[in-house]
Amino acid sequence: MNDLVIMKNKQAVTSSLQVAEVFEKNHRDVLEAIRTKMHSAEFSAQYQKMFVEGSYKDKSGKSNPMYYMNRDGFAFIVMGFTGRKADSFKLQYIKAFNSMEEQAKLPTSPREIARLALQANEETNQRLDSVEGDVKDLKENQVIPNPEYSALNRRVNQRVSEVAHSYGHITQKQRGELFKDIGSGIKKIANVSARSMLRKKDYQMVMDFINDWEPSTATKTIIRQTSLRFDKEPA
Repeated sequence: MNDLVIMKNKQAVTSSLQVAEVFEKNHRDVLEAIRTKMHSAEFSAQYQKMFVEGSYKDKSGKSNPMYYMNRDGFAFIVMGFTGRKADSFKLQYIKAFNSMEEQAKLPTSPREIARLALQANEETNQRLDSVEGDVKDLKENQVIPNPEYSALNRRVNQRVSEVAHSYGHITQKQRGELFKDIGSGIKKIANVSARSMLRKKDYQMVMDFINDWEPSTATKTIIRQTSLRFDKEPA
């Protein structure tokens, strides 16, 4: 795992391709996570500074998309990766970022040192004003941990079974319509494209939704129509 971090445009960065390989993730999933953050209406301007689009060529010579990310971007992407192995890789990345930034060439002229000192002081003052908000955002945007995610999925199955029972005998296809309905509702209220991206801060809201969930009128109509066709079929 050499070259975890490289220097690009005088900044220590890693790539989505490298993150996918090291953490044994599908590169498409890493790209989707980055694009979801970049297209977030609330934080798009901040994320644009963390990620820069690039490309790489596969074995066939075809050019494919990838992203470079700085230390902050890396932190946002891997914060949801859990487990001892993932933590070990995170520590290796932190060391690599520190090492690469220490190796960066420092200014030597008094004028340049003074200019950078003034610039650093100004940037530090600006960062201090926003650091509390950034920390809060990091905590609130963590994905739901595995135990809570499993509990949520179990409650989805239970709630669908409860609603299905009220219809008496239903087919597997009808049950699938119920799962589709509740799944669509969960993603809509949490504003995510996949259930695996649910945020920790939304856990209780989603559980409350599941407990109160009833299928939409459209889904109820589909189930009733299917039941009528089923009843009319000859034995």
